[in-house]
Amino acid sequence: MLEIHAVTTLTITADNKNAYLKGLFKPNAVEYNANTESLKVIGEIPVDLNGVYVRNTHNQIHEPMSQYHPFDGDGMLHSAYFKDGKMEYRNRFVETTGLLAEKAAGKSLWPGLLEPGMAARRGWGAIGAMKDNAGTDVICHAGKLLAVMSQGSEPWRLDPITLENLGPDKNWAKLLKDGVAGEFKVDEHTGDMMFMNYPETPPYMNYGVVDKHNNLVHYVPIELPGARWPHDIGMTENYCILHDLPFFNEEKLFKKGIRKLKFHDDIASRFGIIPRFGTSADVQWFEATPCFILHLANCYEDCDEVVMDGCISLNPLMADIAGDTRDMNEKISAHLDKHNTQTRLHRWRFNLITGETHEEFLDQEVIEFPVCRGDYKGYKYRYAYASLFKKGEWLMEGFKKYDLETGVHTKYMYGPGRYGSELSVAKRTNSTSEDDAYLLTFIQDINNDTSECAIFDAKNILQGPIARVMLPERISSGTHACWVDEYRLYGEKQTLDVNQGGPEHD
Repeated sequence: MLEIHAVTTLTITADNKNAYLKGLFKPNAVEYNANTESLKVIGEIPVDLNGVYVRNTHNQIHEPMSQYHPFDGDGMLHSAYFKDGKMEYRNRFVETTGLLAEKAAGKSLWPGLLEPGMAARRGWGAIGAMKDNAGTDVICHAGKLLAVMSQGSEPWRLDPITLENLGPDKNWAKLLKDGVAGEFKVDEHTGDMMFMNYPETPPYMNYGVVDKHNNLVHYVPIELPGARWPHDIGMTENYCILHDLPFFNEEKLFKKGIRKLKFHDDIASRFGIIPRFGTSADVQWFEATPCFILHLANCYEDCDEVVMDGCISLNPLMADIAGDTRDMNEKISAHLDKHNTQTRLHRWRFNLITGETHEEFLDQEVIEFPVCRGDYKGYKYRYAYASLFKKGEWLMEGFKKYDLETGVHTKYMYGPGRYGSELSVAKRTNSTSEDDAYLLTFIQDINNDTSECAIFDAKNILQGPIARVMLPERISSGTHACWVDEYRLYGEKQTLDVNQGGPEHD
């Protein structure tokens, strides 16, 4: 089977010189249905790989009305559904209100991240001026995918197998004026989903919990000193970790309606440990080295301490429209270049008794998008996996496996002209140990103008992919992805069965 589901007309002009609308970032117009009866398979798909791998993508449709940033594009999901040694591929736009309005108009109606002042219509996100593109994060909860934009948007639901668009969550979307920010977390052992948002008005953050039945059971304001720009949220068995980082708009300019992000290296980072169903009054705040954090690998409880592992940047940069004379593409590339921001794996330990913070680097190599196995998220773990970036480019050229118990780390490079997506860890059916699993990614090959879904054995990444499934066409570069085990495709369970593995069974 190889079917064209739909074709969208792109209006991006041929003379548009933005680097993030060309080459590996060139948007896709065709939505496909395909399976391994029609797709070339190199190697053999494991029969004990059952579930779906989904990656989100900023896939711009129309000529931008402002300076385009690669976080502005319309959300498009790409999925690889595995069952009994076979795979089905689909890709679909996330049909947000903004996307449907712009399709009807045949042009862009909202500006992007870098020039929100151009907005003439109400918008979404913390800024309140952007199109809700739902192009950043994607996670499964309560048997449905949830796609959002990083700043906070409507919680857009899709079927995890067919990618059918189901609209904003019918149970609780209307209860959240400020939406759901990216990097929300699901505790696979309880079915709870934890999330936050960060509006530019007091209290500047809200924190919530949606239970396994998809009911919003907890939603509280979190008081911060001012408008902030966090990105991730940590989760353990009993707590969440909220970020108040010194990378925010210059306050004097912000009061005049001018947004200019600045890294305040003289202000300590603050991390708030909140009980899962706690309030702002219950938060225990810890201070740490001034930094910015995009993505966490995992968090867990260790006796009196809460441990948080993630990628620290001691010198975050931000593209500035008027701040220097460089070409805007150069400014954006400099900000996205992980070798400039020097993001490295770091560990924070927060002692709940003494109030002390202990910090240490776990590695000095530049990495980002760290992940662990889904059923270990929030619990003590041994293995993390993170992407390696090409210097000077926002392209993932390989990945690294961290053994946090032995300190022996290994890495695999995709090869010249080959670039991946965020990894996902898919445990084998009847898994018996933490790395008894597969790693999945979509790889772009600029040499052959192709894309593929690559499957690695997590125990032996150095042997390379054990299977590669070639996609109908080369897909646009993207980042965030998730894996959904087969038993979670139709809803959350109260506890994991013994034969499903997990930290309490290994």
